Amino acid sequence: MGAPRIMVVEDEEALARGLAFNLEQEGYVPAVFGDGPAALAYFQEHPGEVDLILLDLMLPGMSGYEICREIRTVDGRVPILVLSARTLSEDRSQAFDCGTDQYLTKPFALPELLSRVRNLLDRSARMGLALKRMEAGDLFRFGNVTVDFARFEVRNGETVHTLTTMEMQLLRYLIQHEGTVLSRSRLLKDVWAEKADLATRSIDNFVMRLRKVIEQDPANPTYLVSIRGTGYRFDANPGLSQVQE
Repeated sequence: MGAPRIMVVEDEEALARGLAFNLEQEGYVPAVFGDGPAALAYFQEHPGEVDLILLDLMLPGMSGYEICREIRTVDGRVPILVLSARTLSEDRSQAFDCGTDQYLTKPFALPELLSRVRNLLDRSARMGLALKRMEAGDLFRFGNVTVDFARFEVRNGETVHTLTTMEMQLLRYLIQHEGTVLSRSRLLKDVWAEKADLATRSIDNFVMRLRKVIEQDPANPTYLVSIRGTGYRFDANPGLSQVQE
């Protein structure tokens, strides 16, 4: 197995060179792109050959949001780490809605960036090993929903949704801890392997996306419910849980 291959999509030339240099020092193989169309073309022409993407949002030709959406139509698993000077919560929410895994604002500390890169690559490798151990019938069903962990797919009635790696990891964790109230800080630590003080609000974005997939009425969820002031709880049989309570 060769060194991890990382796409750096950044139009600020000095920053792109610095990122490439430091990634090489860590033993990675970077490929640098200064505009959106070139980056997307490379990714499409090299299926399965990219292990992680560092993605700026403001790019010539097409935005990072557009690139992320296009990548997610063909690959839900490659980790995407957004690097952006945009700090508004709306920007984060839009990036997460497009399928990014993590969001780091500029300027950032190099050690934190490299730590996130390592964590994302390690998590992706563990997920790959887990998939190899899965059988095609590794399913979880509740209500009208069927979760196929091996295919990263969720069927709700007749509609099939493909999840990203982080979405599937979060859903798996929630299912594994069914009935347990999970705080945002715990989810961030156990699912994202991040410190609890790092943007716990990003959890809410992922939860909203999962609700759109598994709930009949995402605005009034029954399976993935909010616990005021704490976090979330997953109930596969909400009617039964209410009776027991």
